[in-house]
Amino acid sequence: MADCGCEPPPLDTLEQHRALKVALWLNAAMFVVEVSAGLFAHSTGLLADGLDMLSDAFVYAIALLAISRSARFKANAAGWSGIMLLILGIGLLIEVIRRAANGTSPEAGWMLGVAAVALIVNIVVLRLLSRQRASGDEVHLRAAWIFTRADVVANAAVIASALAILATGLRYFDLIVGAAIGAYVIREAFEIMKDARDAKASLA
Repeated sequence: MADCGCEPPPLDTLEQHRALKVALWLNAAMFVVEVSAGLFAHSTGLLADGLDMLSDAFVYAIALLAISRSARFKANAAGWSGIMLLILGIGLLIEVIRRAANGTSPEAGWMLGVAAVALIVNIVVLRLLSRQRASGDEVHLRAAWIFTRADVVANAAVIASALAILATGLRYFDLIVGAAIGAYVIREAFEIMKDARDAKASLA
């Protein structure tokens, strides 16, 4: 009955599913926490980081759909992830410009505490995805890993800006970090789209 279609999924597929599902729910929860805190604390950096978490949640959802699908589907999923990230990065830069014109000084204590929690969450997710990426290095998993790597950098930047604001009282550190996260997100988007193009080219 080897061809009955009732065999359980391969172990590596189940592990990928578990890792991506955990990543999805953690990022969805942190999106709510960071955006709420960003609005409350008037922090561009926290708001940017929270929106990045939402984008990541969508990416993990796409990666979940890609498991056990064809290589072309996985490449297309990665490509759409990159496009989503590019749109997010451009939107973040626009928000930074808007807040620079009429924003208020952020609450650095809130920034520091929430960004520290987000950093811990993303380190956990990065470790989960690193094991899956090492086992197969499929393009959809690499896209998810790149997203999470960008998050760790963004979290560290928000923490650094919060410390700078506490030391100086200048709100511009928050704006600078928000703009830097936007620019970094755009760079990561192009990297993901390039990986997707290369993967599709190898299938031609």
